[in-house]
Parts: sequence; C-alpha cells; structure tokens
Amino acid sequence: MRLDKYLANMDVGSRKEVKQLIKKKRVAVNGKTEVSDKFQVNENEDRVTLDEEEIIYQKYFYYILNKPADVISATVDDFELTVLDIFSDQDFRSDLFPVGRLDKDTKGLLVITNDGALSHRLLSPKKHVEKEYIAEVKGVMTTRDIERFAAGLKIDGDELCLPAELTIEQVDEENEESTIRLVLYEGKYHQVKLMVHAVGKEVTHLKRIRMGALYLDDQLEAGDYRELTEEEIKLLENK
Repeated sequence: MRLDKYLANMDVGSRKEVKQLIKKKRVAVNGKTEVSDKFQVNENEDRVTLDEEEIIYQKYFYYILNKPADVISATVDDFELTVLDIFSDQDFRSDLFPVGRLDKDTKGLLVITNDGALSHRLLSPKKHVEKEYIAEVKGVMTTRDIERFAAGLKIDGDELCLPAELTIEQVDEENEESTIRLVLYEGKYHQVKLMVHAVGKEVTHLKRIRMGALYLDDQLEAGDYRELTEEEIKLLENK
C-alpha cells in the first residue's frame, strides 16, 4: 500500500494533506523518515509514525450507539444533528455511516461502521435479520393484535409486511396504554409505527434493543457509544 493511502485511510488527512506531511519529513516508516508518498508499506508489518506518534492501521471500525431522540440517522445534514455529530474528534472518521436508520424520535441500538459489506448483509431483505423493539402505545393491545401481526399486516398503500412477533408486556386499561415488544424480520419505512397504526393504536415512544444477535448495551446512556468487541462483531458477521 502507498504511504499516502495508508495515512489517508487512517483519516490523518486527505491524500493531498498527507502528501504535504510526508514532504515536510514528519512521517517515518520503521524509524526512518520517508519523503516519498509513493513508498510502499505493509500495513500488517511496518511501523508508521507521524511526529513520532504511531499510526496503527485498521481497515474497519465498528461502534454501537445508543441513539437519543432528536438525532437523525445520517452522516451529514445542514440543519439537523446527526448520529456522527455525536462522535468525538478522536473517534470521528469521514467514512463512518449508520447501518440502516432509526426515525428521528426513535431511540436505541444503532451500529456505526465503515464496513459496507457487513451493512449490506444486515440490511439485505433476503437475510431477514431480526430487529427487536420496545414500544409504548396509546391504546390497549390485545391477543387479536398478536394474531394479526403474526399473520402479516397490510400498512399504508396496501403494502404487506412479513409476519412479526408481538408480545404484550403490560396493559393499563384505565389509561388505555400498552407496552409491547416487537420483533421484525425486515425494515420498512416507519414500519413499527405503521403496523401499530394498522390495528388502531399509536406508538408514543419507540426504542430498538436488538439487531440480529447484538443487544443494546444497558450500560450505554442515550447518546453514548463504544467500539464493538470482537465477540460482538462476530455476532453480526454470522448473520
């Protein structure tokens, strides 16, 4: 790999910027100052430093974020706060993106990565990766609703949803409110809200707690994130 590409991939700067760093003799390979941006390095063996600080090569990055409300699942926006705006300067990379999306007012589990292949596998309709949610609902959910969800509901525009697993966690008949757990096998736009609306109720609060075999870390407060462990990455890769 060319030295300038190595540094650019590690988000040290653009290709143009890292070329200037190399020309200014601020970059060394295995302890020797290197002035050619075309110099070939082995990302698995060579030691690359910038101002004597080692730049360890890492191809892919994986984070788990507990998305707060009022933040959009996008990489950049001129008006709204995005999930990448939450990242510190130290962790931010220009190639990071959210795997799928959660509505602006939806909270919970969101995977952030630069691994496009993993994202494709998790979002592919053919894979049917499970997505689990907890929702607060205005209205009393019933066993009939469970049956309708299990059969596959039609939502706006007569679009048919795949069968989904609805569990009623709690019902407050006096205030006509319910707490439900819902497992989906696809990711249609506003799907949870539209399915609940199709049975005559309304979602008031929504949180995603699982994607595939990866659960939301209950130690993460809303707006917090951390790198995925190797075990957690394997859980996603096996889907």
